[in-house]
Amino acid sequence: MIEIRAVTPEDAERLLEIYSYYVKNTAISFEYEVPSLEEFRQRIVNISKKYPYICAIVAGTIIGYAYAGVFHEREAYRHSVELSIYVDLKRRRGGCGRFLYNALEERLKAQGIKNLYACIAVPPKKADEYLTFDSMKFHRKMGFKTAGHFHACGIKFGRWYDMIYMEKIL
Repeated sequence: MIEIRAVTPEDAERLLEIYSYYVKNTAISFEYEVPSLEEFRQRIVNISKKYPYICAIVAGTIIGYAYAGVFHEREAYRHSVELSIYVDLKRRRGGCGRFLYNALEERLKAQGIKNLYACIAVPPKKADEYLTFDSMKFHRKMGFKTAGHFHACGIKFGRWYDMIYMEKIL
């Protein structure tokens, strides 16, 4: 059974453990260096002031997390957010992502959010050892549609990757 709850700064170590895999081994995150524990904790604090930051727990262990963040700073965008989600590598494809996004959407609707956006790295032609199309496929299953495609806009592991924006209107 998956339990969903709000993240606290005390969860930073476990969340960073999940996230660090994606930074070190994939082009899913375009960060090159794993943030420090304190920097990651501060990210949780800052995001949680305005938006939901939630985690999925099974048998007392956090197996994934998701949060909403600022889409753009200007006031006119206040009803739009950008989403992020990370699931423990060993727990992928077990429904955790779906549970997290469903819970996140409920919280965002209650907050008056209308537009959800996801910024997703994709391989330019075919999947490689650092990046697949899985995130794009997951978002499609969750009702997102591609809204924009940026070509060769990020470089990681010496390779150029594309980025797509996907959107969902609540």
